[in-house]
Amino acid sequence: QVQLVESGGGSVQAGGSLRLSCVASRLIGGPTAYMAWFRQPPGKEREGVAAISGLGNAAYGDSVKGRFTISRDATKNTLYLQMNSLKPEDTALYSCAAAAPIYSDYLSAYKYNDWGQGTQVTVSS
Repeated sequence: QVQLVESGGGSVQAGGSLRLSCVASRLIGGPTAYMAWFRQPPGKEREGVAAISGLGNAAYGDSVKGRFTISRDATKNTLYLQMNSLKPEDTALYSCAAAAPIYSDYLSAYKYNDWGQGTQVTVSS
């Protein structure tokens, strides 16, 4: 099991940027070890935002492609999510997750067994 702690959320106006961070209690490495960001807007279901493997292969949800970038720093056991051109519909609780091994459906929440508490992102129009 791994502990995950997110930070970097906040309030921003539409068009702005935020960078989220998620520090893991240990290294999560390897080609089939994934870390990911999920979000849950108020009153809606959880949605996969982006995922990245231990080798740096990334996958993105359709709603964030071209605006969000996921990355990881193995030396710091840290996952990042750079969010640009934010929209009000990006408002949600953002959580990071980790699991290994994963071979498909990288943005499906049921694949992940370790979760952080989340950080709130609010985008105003």
